[in-house]
This record gives sequence, C-alpha cells and structure tokens, in this order.
Amino acid sequence: MLGKTYLTKQASLLMKYARTTSDSELSAKLISKAADLKSQADPLPDKDQSPKAPDVSPDEQPGS
Repeated sequence: MLGKTYLTKQASLLMKYARTTSDSELSAKLISKAADLKSQADPLPDKDQSPKAPDVSPDEQPGS
C-alpha cells in the first residue's frame, strides 16, 4: 500500500506539470489524476503505521 506522503507528493507533482503545460486537454487529465491521488491519500493516517523491527523497543529513544 502506498503511503499518504507518497500519494500527496505525486499529486503535487501532477499539479505542477498541469500548470506548466499549454495543452489544456493534458492539463485537465493531470488535474483529474491529481484529484484521484489526493482522494486516496486523505483517509490515510498522517504517520507511517508500518510495524517496527523486532529489535526496537517502543520506549527506547534514539541515542540512549
């Protein structure tokens, strides 16, 4: 599953390309795809919820 950060970044890039092209049909398609990616990203949690490595204690702070 793709993460929220990845989907949001891809949507932003598509919007950037849509603004730079002079082809209105291409621009509309890019905007549509960006909206689709944004709608996929919105319900996802803001932070990475992937499992931690087994050797990582949840109480452990980096550098301690």
